[in-house]
Formats: sequence, C-alpha cells, structure tokens
Amino acid sequence: MKRITLLILILISTFHFSAYAQEMSLSKDSFEGDFVIDSTFTRDGGKTFEVSASGDAGPYGRAYLSYVFTDKQNLGTAGEFTGFAWTQNGEDVVTATLQGAYVKQGKVFKMYTFDTASNGNLNFATGIVDFVAKTMKFKVSEVDTDS
Repeated sequence: MKRITLLILILISTFHFSAYAQEMSLSKDSFEGDFVIDSTFTRDGGKTFEVSASGDAGPYGRAYLSYVFTDKQNLGTAGEFTGFAWTQNGEDVVTATLQGAYVKQGKVFKMYTFDTASNGNLNFATGIVDFVAKTMKFKVSEVDTDS
C-alpha cells in the first residue's frame, strides 16, 4: 500500500511540474563562432580565471571576447562565467554581456551561455573550449522572444 501511495505521489508531482515547463524557441537562423584564445591568467591563485579570445562571429563579424570563470559551488569540474563581447561588421558595432555555465568533459570544457546583445537580440550558444589547442568554437542561435 505504501508503494502504491508513493507511486501515485510521484506521478502527480511529475504531472504538476511538467504542466509548468516551457520550451525555449530558437530562431532557425544559427551561426558558428570560431575563436582563438589570445590569453588566459589568474589574479588570485587559481580561484578565478580570465580568458580573452578573438575571431569570427558569423553575421556579427570580427569579435573580441573576455570571460571570468569561477567555481562558486566548489564542484571542481564545473562552474559559471560572466563576460563581455565587442563585435564589428562594417560600420555596425554590437556589444554583448555573456553569462552561463561550463562543464569539463575530458580534455575540453563545454560552455552553455545566454548572451544579451546591444542590438536587442538574446542569443543562446553552446561551445567547446580547448585550452591546449587555444580554441573556442560555438554554435549560436537567437532566442525567439516573441513566442
């Protein structure tokens, strides 16, 4: 009887939480960002790491990125980051704030980021960072905020 009651409670809880779940709609237009890590360093003995990179950001043109990586939960293989981007394509200049989480997967780090751009776009990206190869590669999609 206890097992049946527990099963019913689990099913009700699952239904209740899934009823409030929302999908994130991404634009069908996506692009790839391909960057070279220009520098990385720490100022505090390895608690935070700062990374600068530059490269191509698809329709945004030439991009310059700066990140601060932290591990506030003391996970060791995962953490969070904030950053800033500056891009130029012809006469158009766009800036963006960058924020998200990272997870170490073998020899690389996977990044998940939501970025607010000065042109009004909200972008979602996933990326692979290889510090040995000095590369950062992202797949970027604009979030459809109208749906």
